[in-house]
Amino acid sequence: MSDVTKEWVESALKEIEDPYVGKNLIASKSVKDIQLEGDKVSVKVELGYPAKSLKEQLAGQIRDTLQGIDGVNQAEVDVGWKIKAHSVQKSLKPMENIKNVIAVASGKGGVGKSTTAVNLALALSAEGAIVGLLDADIYGPSQPRMLGISGQPQSADGKSLEPMEGHGLQAMSIGFLIDEQTPMIWRGPMVTQALEQLLNDTRWRNLDYLIVDLPPGTGDVQLTLAQKIPVSGAVIVTTPQDIALLDARKGLKMFEKVEVPVLGVVENMSLHICSKCGHEEHIFGAGGAERLAEESGVEVLGHLPLDIRIREQTDGGEPSMVAMPDSRIAEIYREIARKTAGKLAARSKDFSAKFPKIVIQNN
Repeated sequence: MSDVTKEWVESALKEIEDPYVGKNLIASKSVKDIQLEGDKVSVKVELGYPAKSLKEQLAGQIRDTLQGIDGVNQAEVDVGWKIKAHSVQKSLKPMENIKNVIAVASGKGGVGKSTTAVNLALALSAEGAIVGLLDADIYGPSQPRMLGISGQPQSADGKSLEPMEGHGLQAMSIGFLIDEQTPMIWRGPMVTQALEQLLNDTRWRNLDYLIVDLPPGTGDVQLTLAQKIPVSGAVIVTTPQDIALLDARKGLKMFEKVEVPVLGVVENMSLHICSKCGHEEHIFGAGGAERLAEESGVEVLGHLPLDIRIREQTDGGEPSMVAMPDSRIAEIYREIARKTAGKLAARSKDFSAKFPKIVIQNN
């Protein structure tokens, strides 16, 4: 008869750190079940973020740890994930059919925010989540081209829109409703109203994450998003140069003021590797994202290279996550996705759905 106890198993599992949540498996409450049967131990682990590409690696690590316990000869490990809705601004409630809204923002244009947003959405999808992408840039919608989607959305009832689909993502953009050459000559109130309609009138289908590709800056659209749309977290995209960091800092502070947690910073165009000789050069400077993150108390989610293929692929409607799923660039996007979702998973959950609704009637 084995003398293995549940406490021994828990003690061993405390040695395994989840790098994406920043806690061990016990502290992060990822271990959902431990079964002991003679010299066999069965453990069920449920992560709070999608991790398809890490599932086997983590299961193997847990298995090896359990088999290192005296008296354990057989270890059975089941690793999965369950994505929950997280807290949003105090005055708002999470949306129906969308568990988490993640805003992708930048202080200035030209830093590769839309490219990062579409590849982040695709990476979350590749890791096992159900993902949508909302193009909130009314004046310069780019996601239809980046996703390679043409045509107009269908409407079954004449009031709501069915999301368009591309590469496994549900997507919506003003670009689906107007000609690509038509300029949007609208004042602020019309733009914010259009954003709200695109979000609320689209029949999103049970999304784990909705990635919102925001226009650059801290204007009307960003304010509407912060005040009227329940956002679980934001990702700031910047380049290493000082002028981009200056504006990224403003975006970061804007989200702080409106109670939207910043999950981290992505540094785009971080390093250029010469395609001819392999020489590496920090064209826009180095260490900028780290300085910004340190000042603001957030994490750098990843560094992306200045690579012609990233630009060519998004222009051609097949972003890097689709065109080169096994490349180093795709792995960086996957890592950014896991860190983003992990940071969100570590934050407080939304429990409003668990509370009964109390209705007072006058009889």
